Amino acid sequence: MQSIHNIFFENSKNMSNIPSNSIDLVVTSPPYPMIQMWDELFNTQNTKISKYLSDNNGMAAFNLMHENLNLIWNELWRVVKEGGFVCINIGDATRTLNNVFALYPNHSKIISNMLELGFQSLPEILWRKQTNAPNKFMGSGMLPAGAYITLKHEHILIFRKGGKRDFKKSNEKKERRESSFFWEERNLWFSDIWMDLKGTPQKISDKKIRKRSAAFPFDIPYRLINMFSVKGDTVLDPFLGVGTTTLAAMSACRNSIGYELEQGFQDLILLGIDNIVSYSNDRIDKRIDKHLSFVEERIKNGKEFKHINNYYNFPVITKQEIDLNLNKLISVNTENKSKIEINYLENEQKDLIIDTGNGLKSKLLEPKLPNKKKSSKTGTFYRY
Repeated sequence: MQSIHNIFFENSKNMSNIPSNSIDLVVTSPPYPMIQMWDELFNTQNTKISKYLSDNNGMAAFNLMHENLNLIWNELWRVVKEGGFVCINIGDATRTLNNVFALYPNHSKIISNMLELGFQSLPEILWRKQTNAPNKFMGSGMLPAGAYITLKHEHILIFRKGGKRDFKKSNEKKERRESSFFWEERNLWFSDIWMDLKGTPQKISDKKIRKRSAAFPFDIPYRLINMFSVKGDTVLDPFLGVGTTTLAAMSACRNSIGYELEQGFQDLILLGIDNIVSYSNDRIDKRIDKHLSFVEERIKNGKEFKHINNYYNFPVITKQEIDLNLNKLISVNTENKSKIEINYLENEQKDLIIDTGNGLKSKLLEPKLPNKKKSSKTGTFYRY
C-alpha cells in the first residue's frame, strides 16, 4: 500500500495542476482576515486593504480580504468531487480601529460565500482552545457596559459538494470498512464542541516566516481526514503552512496535495516528513492502547461486546468496526521534495497487540468459550 503527496509552492487561487472533480476532501486553515499578523499578506494581494485600514475603515478591509479568499473557494468548487467535503478551520477576529472595538465574523462570511458557490453547509464544530488563563477577559473588568465576552473558540466549518457520496463497487466498500474508526472515537469526534485539543506552539526562529504561520494541532486534520474520507482518497490543503494536513494524510493512508506561498516553510515541512514514520506509528499504538483501556473498563462494568475485530482480534462495539485496520508506516521516499511517497504495512497487524503491554493481551488473543449467552433485539452476543 502506498500514498503520494504533492507540494506546490504556488498561489492556490490557481490550482491548474489539479484536474476538475478529483479531490475527495479539503482540510485547511486560511489566514484570518482582520487578524493583524496577516495584514501584510492580504495587502500583497490587494493594496487597497492597507489604505482602508489606515483610514480606519475596518469593514471595507474585511470585505476585500474575503474577496481574496473567495478566489481559492472558487477553485475548490472546481476541484472537489461530487459528494466531497470541505473543512475550514477559521477564527473570528476582534480589532480596535479609531478607538472602536468590533468583532469581524470570518466564519459567517465564509459560510455565505461557500453557499453562493453551491456548497451545502453542514453542522459545524466549535474548537474551544485550552488556555492557562480561564478568567481572562477583554475590557474594563467589573464595570457594566465596558467588558467584552472572551473569544477563545474557533470554528471548523464543514461543507459538502452535492449529495451523499456513494460506495458502490466492492473495492470501495472494502476501503470504507477498513477506514472505520472506533465507536468511542466516533462519540468524541462527532461532537459539535471539541474541548480536548491544545493549540500548537510556534517553533520557528525566523520572525518573518513565523508571522506567516498559525499551525493548527495535528489532531484537527487527523480527525477530519478520518471522519470524512477513506483510505486512498486525496486530501487538499490550499494553505499548507508547515504541512500539518499533509502529515495527517500520511498517517491516515490518504494521498494529499498542498499549496503554500512561503517557500521558507519547505525545510519545516520536510522535517515533519522525516519524522512521520515513528510519529504515526506511535499515534496508532496510542489509539489501540486507548481502545484496550476502553474495553477493559467496559468489561469491568459488566457490559458486553458483540463483535471481534478481524485484524486485531480485540472486541469492538459495532459490526462496522470489525474490518478497522490502522496501517503502520514502513518507509518514506523524499528524493523528490515536492512529491513524497509513503509505504505502509498492510495486513500483518495482530503483532501490535502483543507489544502493547496491556493486561488484556492473553484474554483477547486466546478468547475463551462464553459462559453466558444472551439474546437481544439486535442479535446474539456473549459476555466473556
